[in-house]
Amino acid sequence: MWIFFLQALGYDVHPDEYHSYVHGRLPYDRIAADPRLALLLQSIPQRKILFTNSDRAHMERALERLGVDEACFDDVVCFETMNPHLFGGDGQDRTDVVLKPSVDAILVGLRVAGTNPRRTLFLDDSERNIAAGKALGLRTALVGKRVRSKEADYALETIGSLQRAIPEIWGVAAGAVDGELQPDHNVEKNKSMRAELDSVIQPTSIQA
Repeated sequence: MWIFFLQALGYDVHPDEYHSYVHGRLPYDRIAADPRLALLLQSIPQRKILFTNSDRAHMERALERLGVDEACFDDVVCFETMNPHLFGGDGQDRTDVVLKPSVDAILVGLRVAGTNPRRTLFLDDSERNIAAGKALGLRTALVGKRVRSKEADYALETIGSLQRAIPEIWGVAAGAVDGELQPDHNVEKNKSMRAELDSVIQPTSIQA
């Protein structure tokens, strides 16, 4: 992200100012409502996390244009979530920017999800992000491609083909064999997983 390079050059640019300038010029009116996407997301029984490098304001505008209710997600990981130190949170002396595909970003996503990576399906349209997720043990689905990348377990030409490509999401039963996707609503287990991931997160500067 360009804000990282601007800050590295010594410019005092606040993320909100940067995002307002960049996203304020985007043609949001070109984003068409997608009722099928909304229905697809609502039908998924598992815990769902929206994981984006965008700031919350841009994410909300995009979701509004798509006709997708943020409430269909159990949680959101966005720019602010990954970079609390840039908004007065812990580690204010840090100047690094954390974004996918950095390991730190993926770990933040896993901490928020509170799930076992091997039981978590990570969907993304970037091969670099998919590779980062796979390196941490996630099951991965590359969206927007007909052919799988080396690190992708699945390739989805469109998100609409998710149910056809991975029907287990809708059909897996409780107590399924180890390694299969299944709903994970065990709150205590999720808290434990978050604590474990918190203990291994070591913030580093973004490399892409």
